[in-house]
Amino acid sequence: MTIDKLLMMRELPETERPREKLLEKGAWALSNAELLAILLRTGTKNVPVNRLAEQLLAKYDVTGLASISPQELSQTSGIGLVKAVTVVAGIELGRRLSNKEPGERPVIKTPKDAADLMMGELRYQPKEHFIALLLSTKNHVITRAIISVGSLSASIVHPRELFKAAISYSAAAVILVHNHPSGDPAPSQEDITLTRQLVEAGNLLSIAVLDHVIIGDGKYVSFKEHGII
Repeated sequence: MTIDKLLMMRELPETERPREKLLEKGAWALSNAELLAILLRTGTKNVPVNRLAEQLLAKYDVTGLASISPQELSQTSGIGLVKAVTVVAGIELGRRLSNKEPGERPVIKTPKDAADLMMGELRYQPKEHFIALLLSTKNHVITRAIISVGSLSASIVHPRELFKAAISYSAAAVILVHNHPSGDPAPSQEDITLTRQLVEAGNLLSIAVLDHVIIGDGKYVSFKEHGII
């Protein structure tokens, strides 16, 4: 990477750099331009990558990019064939995912389904990860969104971040999942209070919070099974 490109990146606050933002907040939190900037990787000497992504979207829009060939895209200033191929491949992958039949997506019918889905990912995490499983009207998992990553014993969750993700994916309902690095999934009073706040917020938005599952070391606690919600 040239000095000019490094300077362009340093001009952006760290929280506005697309890759860092994706790692911190999850892909759902990024705009179309930020996602495209990650695929492009670099801009040009005079145009930073975020601006280049915005220019591409202004010219083609997302739908236009979905139907353009790499050869045609590479004719755009600042977009070589390698970048064009990367963008086209990324968009095609997204299109194939969106075309999957609902039956191919996990379906959450019981708290154990949610626990089994997330156990392998969360049971050994050294910090608390708070994740939302975003569900369709038939409880198919649309996606999993990382809402926050906390300390060794706590994560900070704001309703705004949770329901921003749910609204972004047009989710009908959510299941909350987080881990206890101690291995003991017993809920704390803070867990219970937060969950009830999120349930109330979901009711106002007509997005049901169906359950909160806490993952421990090979075991879990479901708030629904224990009558907490």
